[in-house]
Amino acid sequence: MSRPPFLTLPPGARAYRLATARGEFAVHDARPAGTHRGTVLLVPGFTGSKEDFIALLEPLAEGGLRAVAVDGRGQFESPGPDDASAYGREELALDVLAQAAALGDGPVHLLGHSLGGLIVRAAALRDPRPFRSLTLMSSGRGPVSAGQQERTRLLIHALEGLGMSMEEVWREMRRLDAEQGGDPEESILPTEHGAFLHRRWLATHPVQLTTTARQLMEEPDRVAELARLPLPLCVVSGAEDYAWPVPELDAMAEELSARRVRIAGAGHSPNAEEPGATAARLLEFWSSLSPTSASATAPSAVSSPEPPR
Repeated sequence: MSRPPFLTLPPGARAYRLATARGEFAVHDARPAGTHRGTVLLVPGFTGSKEDFIALLEPLAEGGLRAVAVDGRGQFESPGPDDASAYGREELALDVLAQAAALGDGPVHLLGHSLGGLIVRAAALRDPRPFRSLTLMSSGRGPVSAGQQERTRLLIHALEGLGMSMEEVWREMRRLDAEQGGDPEESILPTEHGAFLHRRWLATHPVQLTTTARQLMEEPDRVAELARLPLPLCVVSGAEDYAWPVPELDAMAEELSARRVRIAGAGHSPNAEEPGATAARLLEFWSSLSPTSASATAPSAVSSPEPPR
């Protein structure tokens, strides 16, 4: 799971609940003090939350962008139902479309990290008009790597097959991390960060976890569809990635004719591991684009977001 480098919101950013046509979502919203050059919607990954982007908020706002990071339904501070169908890929994509509409800033730059990348591409494929660009961060063309699929199966088995509670699964994960050379202090939660990760895990809906875990293992290859989108595309990753191998991301970017960004010194979460370099490269991409996206004239693939479930 992503570990934010700090947890305090920067000056000028605020936390609130964004009201949309599909319910309310917890967000962090940072606005530029000077010229407003656009808005970016940041969608987190599996087991993640809006806090994974907290270190990007200030540099993006200083670069003239309003940066809004969101908890998806069933993630951390956004509630979610017990019904697994509410967490299907298309349902989560409709949530993103509703969030973009609720921001009220016209076409927005859309970025998804890891699982979030699979969700945002589904949103853009459904209707590209609300977006100025699409950025996939540490998110590949289809299922995650074999090693990550095995870990994901273990999580599903623990929650569904063994009926373990979220607290029991957390303690087992911490035990395994310590056995595999992880930080033993973190395993007993003595720090603010450890307490936050624990709290976030317990607040995440287990049905959201198991449903989206299956998506990570079963996601179809949608690169050909993405290549036809009338949107500027960017593929971002660290120098290494355990979920989708970097050479696979390189090949995907080439097929998409997308800008390719690799962040030195970062792994699966460049937004948290090297936020300064990541923000700088993202601003380069977004600043290179024309003020209005081609998506403004793209044909609609959906009439309007469905009501919340």
